[in-house]
Amino acid sequence: MSEEKPASDTRLWMPQGFRDDEWVHAETAEALAGNSRVILPLAAFLELDVQERALNRERLGVLLQPGEQLGAIVDLLDTLSLVALAFPAYNDGRSYSKAELLRGRHAFPGSVRAVGDVLYDQLSHMLRVGFDEFEVTNQVLVRRLEEGRTGGLPLHYQPSARSSAATGGYSWRRPSLRQI
Repeated sequence: MSEEKPASDTRLWMPQGFRDDEWVHAETAEALAGNSRVILPLAAFLELDVQERALNRERLGVLLQPGEQLGAIVDLLDTLSLVALAFPAYNDGRSYSKAELLRGRHAFPGSVRAVGDVLYDQLSHMLRVGFDEFEVTNQVLVRRLEEGRTGGLPLHYQPSARSSAATGGYSWRRPSLRQI
């Protein structure tokens, strides 16, 4: 039998608000025997055969840890509905780069989920690089999201996976003195 992790105090948040999480984290592919939508660790996902990945595409996700290479799944993105990127500690930002690469370079159309130590100060940056789902355990973040507060700065000078409001030019350019 597969070892499924309990939901604990984790809540799923998307820009539309809190939602019930249809996905379960499992350690082995045995969890695919049921009808659940399953997030597998990278090693378990890679052990699946081609046919099994194709048959379970709509209910198959993978969890990448910061030290695991995105290249391991790039050729398999069409067999995934969700890529979960781990944040085991607030100061490990490697998953930001992976999210941006998934959206920008690889045009991944599925969900990109942040899992782990997601904090209020990071949320707006995570949204900008392409995350669209968040497993939230931090109670400060939960409270602020319940209040409708996502934080962030209104102006940006760098490009992002999600475009900023129309500025009549490049979204990452600051207004020049001539425009003020």
